[in-house]
Parts: sequence; structure tokens; C-alpha cells
Amino acid sequence: EAEPRIPFEEEVLFQDDLIVVADKPHFLPVTPGGRYLQESLLVRLKRKLGTETLAPMHRIDRETAGLVVFTLNPETRGQYQKLFSSREVHKRYECVAPFRDRLVAPMDYRSCVVAADHFMRMREADGPANAETRIEMQEEERGLARYRLFPLTGKKHQLRVHMAALGAPILHDQIYPVHVPDDQLDGDYSRPLQLLAQSIAFRDPVSGEQREFTSR
Repeated sequence: EAEPRIPFEEEVLFQDDLIVVADKPHFLPVTPGGRYLQESLLVRLKRKLGTETLAPMHRIDRETAGLVVFTLNPETRGQYQKLFSSREVHKRYECVAPFRDRLVAPMDYRSCVVAADHFMRMREADGPANAETRIEMQEEERGLARYRLFPLTGKKHQLRVHMAALGAPILHDQIYPVHVPDDQLDGDYSRPLQLLAQSIAFRDPVSGEQREFTSR
């Protein structure tokens, strides 16, 4: 009843009979959970679009801004979700993080990412690599750099864990390398995580056409 309003707005970039593509602001969770119910992207879009059949095709972190794709038709939903399990979706992220010489040349970084002791965190461990990220530096200024990140796998917090492991934690990350509890940041929207889900592309499993969307 006392759920506070998150003071940023989502934008619907595309809608047809099968999918909805939304540009999500920082701080807004994709789905309800914990203390977030009305203030989730899913519930906001259900109200805005007047539909109850909406379901996310994938998720991004609450702190991350950018693209999220939803399906509208329950009969075709499984075909879209299968695109992710079969790695047929191509995603590009951008982030701002400290400049590091070792990241100037494009590289593929692989590691074994597993759940940490704290439910919020993931960590790297010994074992076969299950997470892979392609990293390309775009520009550098005053000790910071803008990187393009291509997740070739989809482990939880993969991009944040990998950048922190490389000594370049994403700017304003409140979990990696050091976890700052939410209750210390309530109502503080001044330091959004500098991570953007910038583009997503896939071949539509129903229509067969190539889809590509870019965050504004």
C-alpha cells in the first residue's frame, strides 16, 4: 500500500500482435519481487497496454537500463523463449568503467560463474567456463572508458562479475566488487549503474523476419 513511486518512465518502442519491446529505466525491476509490485516494468506495462497476457521473454537487472522484450500470445510464447535457450538472440550492452590497458584490444573473457554465499551475488570459481563475454573498448577519457559488451552466455550478473574480475567494475555498481545493502541507498537515484542493454536482434520464430531494436 505504501510502495514508493520510482520516478523514471519506461518507453514502448515497438508493439504488434506477438511482442512488445520496452526501453526500461534504471532502478525499475522487470517483474514483481520483494518490495516491488506496482513499481515493476511488467505491471506498469500491463496497466498501460491494457493486457494481462504480457510475459517477459528475458530479464535484465533492476539497476540496468535498456531493452526488454515481452511476448503477448501464450500460444507462441514458448517459441520466443526457446530463442534464448538455443542462443539465437544477439545482445549488445554498453558500460562505463575504469580504463584498463589490458582491455584496449577486443577480447573474449571466459570463467566459471556460480552463486555466492549471499543470495544477491555471484562469484567466479574453479571449474569449466560457463560464462563468456566479448569486450570491446570504444573510447577513454579521464581514467574512464566506454566498453561494448556482448554476452555470449546468459549467467546471472555475468557482465558485472566479469568486469569486476578484470579490475574494471562498472561505474556505480552497488554489488561488485563490494555489496552495498539496499537499505543504505533508499530513495537515492543519483548514481545509476552505468550499464545499458543497448540492442537486441533475433529472427522472429513466428513471422520469420529479422528483428532488431536499439535503446534510445
